[in-house]
Amino acid sequence: MTNIAFIGLGNMGGPMAANLIKAGHQVTAFDLVPAALATLVANGGRAAESAAAAVVGAEVVVSMLPAGQHVAALYTGAEGLLSLLPADTLVVDSSTIDVATAQAVGAAAAAQGIRFVDAPVSGGVTGAQAGTLSFIVGGSGADFAAAQPILQAMGKNIFHAGATGAGQIAKMCNNMLLSILMTGTAEALQLGIDNGLDPQVLSDIMVKSSGRNWTLEVYNPVPDVMPNTPASNGYKGGFMVDLMNKDLGLALGAAHAGQSKVPMGEQAAALFAAHGEEGNGSMDFSSIYQYYHKG
Repeated sequence: MTNIAFIGLGNMGGPMAANLIKAGHQVTAFDLVPAALATLVANGGRAAESAAAAVVGAEVVVSMLPAGQHVAALYTGAEGLLSLLPADTLVVDSSTIDVATAQAVGAAAAAQGIRFVDAPVSGGVTGAQAGTLSFIVGGSGADFAAAQPILQAMGKNIFHAGATGAGQIAKMCNNMLLSILMTGTAEALQLGIDNGLDPQVLSDIMVKSSGRNWTLEVYNPVPDVMPNTPASNGYKGGFMVDLMNKDLGLALGAAHAGQSKVPMGEQAAALFAAHGEEGNGSMDFSSIYQYYHKG
């Protein structure tokens, strides 16, 4: 059993913490939402009145926060957690944030002898609940090895992408490609529908042909083509448009900083930004199909 402090019990963090408890670890958590803490306690964890209180006696700290500024505020500065943690504590930040912040927090941790990995996730709320997330980890080989037993309690696929910050880069590359695949799949399916094809038949054809991709296989954006997808549930659940827009912003920021050419990423980002501005931010990202649909 490992004593783990968990900071951030949102839609992803709550199920992740619950899976750590199921794996036999002692989890003490802090969140700004009392209901989230109550759920953790009901699952067998302990609630703390602050992040500082949560990390007392912790061997591992796991955080799942909205953005880079929250991660920097939590760990660095005069009252940051890094000033409270003993040397050799392992910090696992699973937030999806900008590379610069991940690297800065990692460097500050290393200066105090604290282990740090950035470990953003893929798999959504469903994966968090099922314990089948993919973790994309940046950090030293030794710190990656130390983090693996903790990550395996919450996920199925654990990847070591490289040095600190590499997890964030790999995550943003993946999600930029996902946005391109989803917009392209929705576009192709609607083209077929507009010309008299049944979307189920067309999907079956493309998934066995060279247009095959993940969105066709498991996440079809056309309602009622595939059961148990957000598209067949009013685009509820899944990965919100607002979160896709956040990740695309990070990807385009990294592309600008490195002078990478990402014309398709830019086009997908423009489509999702417009979709979100039309009041669809809380819908699943496959709802981009509505941009093409004529109904």
